[in-house]
Amino acid sequence: MKIILAPDSFKGSMSATEVTQFMTESIREVYPLAEIHALPVGDGGEGTMEALVNATTGQFIPVNVTGPLGNKVRAQYGILGDNETCVIEMAEASGLKHVPEHRLNAMLTTTFGTGEIIKHALDNGYTKFMLAIGGSATNDGGAGMLQALGAQLIDDLGNQINFGGDNLQHIKQIDLSSFDDRIAHSEFTIATDVQNPFIGPDGASHVFAKQKGASEIERQQLDKYMAHWANIIESYTGIRLHTLPGAGAAGGLGGAFKAFFPSHFEDGIQVVIAHTHLESYLPNADLLITGEGKIDFQTFFGKTPIGIAKCAKRYNVPVIFIGGTVDIDIEQYNDFGVVSAFSLSDGPRSLTETIANSEKLIKKATKNIVRTFFHN
Repeated sequence: MKIILAPDSFKGSMSATEVTQFMTESIREVYPLAEIHALPVGDGGEGTMEALVNATTGQFIPVNVTGPLGNKVRAQYGILGDNETCVIEMAEASGLKHVPEHRLNAMLTTTFGTGEIIKHALDNGYTKFMLAIGGSATNDGGAGMLQALGAQLIDDLGNQINFGGDNLQHIKQIDLSSFDDRIAHSEFTIATDVQNPFIGPDGASHVFAKQKGASEIERQQLDKYMAHWANIIESYTGIRLHTLPGAGAAGGLGGAFKAFFPSHFEDGIQVVIAHTHLESYLPNADLLITGEGKIDFQTFFGKTPIGIAKCAKRYNVPVIFIGGTVDIDIEQYNDFGVVSAFSLSDGPRSLTETIANSEKLIKKATKNIVRTFFHN
């Protein structure tokens, strides 16, 4: 039998690599001779860099940078096995993982550290970049990243603005005379599953800032300040980010890439599928297991499981989902070749209990799946 394991991370409990490891161990207990292909993946959020680097036998580069709250944090970026492509996960520098829940503040957080990682990679000679921009703690429209790379964002007193979305309102002028000129000679692929515009009801502030600590009033303010920033950008570059799909990704970081970088956007999961060579493993496969922390209506919109399922369907490989929680009608997924979906929960458990027992639960679920699927 040939089984492909292609899960995303289960946020808060297991990385995609750990999930595939636990799945493999449990399958080996039942079918020691099974042909197993472990391909941990991501969709542009946290874990994407690790999946790509491991899939290509690349390496990680550690670096100290400015975190979202302005303090120093330890981060890393990856170099793919081609020794040419630099993979940066913006969450490494500017992600929610660096901000304790009681200190979440979308008005103050900055993407400065993401710019520092890009600069570090440029200093090491890299010109081909892949950016995974999920998991941000920021809503600064990419202003911090631009400042780290030499852009001057000037207020009406002639000073650089301070960090955070709250200070976008003070920008009166953009000065790119010191902006890193190596950027113009580099290539940036932006991996994301977010299509939200820069501002408006579906924009970065109204849709995503709540999970970053912003109140309703603050979300309204941030949207207003982002609109001002978008106006300044349009007057300087001629590029109108306001309603541009994808510009609202990562608190508007996507917009900064669209306006100031030679960049193109790709669906995050498709980038990972290509670099892990998933399709080369699909012919003659008997089963593919994928999943993530939560299987729900959002799974339809560019998330890992549905992207993997669509790919597997082209080869008529049946797919089974595993989620920390499953909140879907499985019949909705029949057209994608998904035969069933299993939750890690095996009884009344709190989220804390489920996370604490995640290794045991993922092994148990996987073992039950393969025993049932291959019962003959």
